[in-house]
Amino acid sequence: MRPDGLVRDDLSLSEGRVAEADGRVIDLTGFLVLPGIVDVHGDAFERHLAPRRGAVTDLFLGLRAVETELAANGITTAWLAQFWSWEGGMRGPEFAVSLAEALAAYEAQLDLRMQLRLEIGCYKDFDAVRALIKRHRIGYVVVNDHLPHRALSQGKRPPRLEGQALKSRRSPADHLALLQRLHDGMPEARAALPDLAAALRADGVILGSHDDETAEARAMFRALGVGISEFPTTKAAAQEARAAGDPVVMGAPNVLRGGSHDGRLSAEEVIAEGAVTALASDYHYPTPLQAVFKLADTGMPLAEAWGLVSIGPARMMGLTDRGALAPGQRADLVIVEAGTRRVAGTIAGGRMAYLAGELALRMIP
Repeated sequence: MRPDGLVRDDLSLSEGRVAEADGRVIDLTGFLVLPGIVDVHGDAFERHLAPRRGAVTDLFLGLRAVETELAANGITTAWLAQFWSWEGGMRGPEFAVSLAEALAAYEAQLDLRMQLRLEIGCYKDFDAVRALIKRHRIGYVVVNDHLPHRALSQGKRPPRLEGQALKSRRSPADHLALLQRLHDGMPEARAALPDLAAALRADGVILGSHDDETAEARAMFRALGVGISEFPTTKAAAQEARAAGDPVVMGAPNVLRGGSHDGRLSAEEVIAEGAVTALASDYHYPTPLQAVFKLADTGMPLAEAWGLVSIGPARMMGLTDRGALAPGQRADLVIVEAGTRRVAGTIAGGRMAYLAGELALRMIP
């Protein structure tokens, strides 16, 4: 894959980089050689770290399983989207700290990073959040507000209350009381957000907002320096982002399904308007590759579609050393069977991370 599309050409790798050098020759006729996928938001790692609710044991073993699935799907750079939330359990502050510490100690072959998804309602934790970010050099923070404000403001019982309470190990009554307190405290939370955003930006942290519902919300976040719009839920929010030149992230599962699983904005509609910078795995790691080929099958040039999972997200995150197969770039690439479109091999930083089928026979001397 070159910037203008697929070509028959030689590609050399040396010392972890794409190079202009001679070496051992491997014939990859019948395969597509593509830049490695850069996934800026994925939370499918949760099922590896806790195969069943409450069954978290060894985070290193879980991260190894996460790496294996990522590599098998051509993802070479991945942000694990970890909550700091009132939801508790694996989405609570304690687990966020544990995962950050595990990632710092884990010797990853892929480039694994942490995206911290901060619930605005947790404003009393903002100092602790900033300390964690500084301690572990977390470079990407996305702000969320998933409180059921409409129900709480009307004195109604929020949907899915019992399930959330069970996950957070609270009684439904205690969980409802917590939600109400957080809802009542939103004026203080919104007042505290500008200072936190300014401090994080001063530390070089990239900021995004999640599930922008209105143009006004996107404009408000932009004014705070929260530049990335992640999964806008309405056309108005996406258009506001596009008009201002804000990067927009949409979910690859949305593309693959032909629409959002909960009836929100269609990713393909936003892509058709040229407003999408990156497609992310969201909740399913196989989907970035599959979504790209779906877009290509429906008329989008493959190089342009692949850019949504490679150079687009890489540049959005300030990474200039990956996303294209050019000399000097990291040797991050995925090798796909041209006929079946299955991933046959993934190379990360010049090292083989995944290898299967016919490709394995060709790669073994």
